[in-house]
Amino acid sequence: MRRLSLLLALTGLVACTTARPRPPESKPGEPLPELRLKPEALGATVSLTQRLVFAHEADPGGPRSLEALLEVDPALMQLAGFAMGQRILTLRWNGAALEEERDPRLPAQFQSGPVLRDVQLVYWPADAVRAALPAGWTLEDGPGQRTLSKDGREWVTVRYDGTPRWEGRTQLTNLSEHYQLTIDSRPADE
Repeated sequence: MRRLSLLLALTGLVACTTARPRPPESKPGEPLPELRLKPEALGATVSLTQRLVFAHEADPGGPRSLEALLEVDPALMQLAGFAMGQRILTLRWNGAALEEERDPRLPAQFQSGPVLRDVQLVYWPADAVRAALPAGWTLEDGPGQRTLSKDGREWVTVRYDGTPRWEGRTQLTNLSEHYQLTIDSRPADE
């Protein structure tokens, strides 16, 4: 039963981090920009424990969750994901190279680039994100919310309940890739 639960969690993770084809009646979506910001651009050192809940509109199994540890210092961002108490993924980003260690059961279509993009879109300062955006993309940032848009169309919305933004509940809604990510974070030393 534990093995089946782990496989379901892995499948849910892949469903939420892999781009889905759009229905034929809709226009194809433009890929979201990669950010690839340096860890030091966060402007802080953080160490968080997180509970991540992924919901993809094409996933009939409903929302999936996993636990994560996120650490960022000026030299390195590290994210470790756990399902059913087992480490399934470790990402390391030093500002130049994205390295990953993955459980062999994690399906090949899982992409670590969108995970890095989402972490940086959610937590990095607005000015740093704006500087990394290609022409035509904009980021609006205000109290408790930020929105990534292109040509007046919203692609990603992030809502924050905590201050600083990496504490408390955060909800990312990705309209381009059709998923929602809810992040409950707290300092790792609590």
